[in-house]
Amino acid sequence: QEQLVESGGGLVEPGGSLRLSCVVSGFTLKSHSTGWFRQAPGKEREGVASIGKGRTFYAESVMGRFTISRDNAKNTIYLQMDRLEPEDSAIYFCATDRGQAVYTDDLYLRAWVYSFWGQGTQVTVSS
Repeated sequence: QEQLVESGGGLVEPGGSLRLSCVVSGFTLKSHSTGWFRQAPGKEREGVASIGKGRTFYAESVMGRFTISRDNAKNTIYLQMDRLEPEDSAIYFCATDRGQAVYTDDLYLRAWVYSFWGQGTQVTVSS
């Protein structure tokens, strides 16, 4: 059974860093597109970063501050978050698609592309 489990969230001061991890079980990541999304209270879920067709994709709001990566051998997805801002506070979710699919670039940060989701980890940026 497919399962994604995030960890690494917490409370951090503005300007600080966090590294989120997402361990995937039930299938291998190699042929899957993977992404990180976030949802703040009262807001829609938004795509933050993704990996697909050998490339990375980022939301403009996090470009240059966040880095997505993955270790296929460990079946784990990472999100390194630097220079965090209060506006980055949200629940962060990792997600994967069903695999073997290629999309146009604009779709890699769309939630509907992804079929499997983790339960989320809270990130709070506050002094």
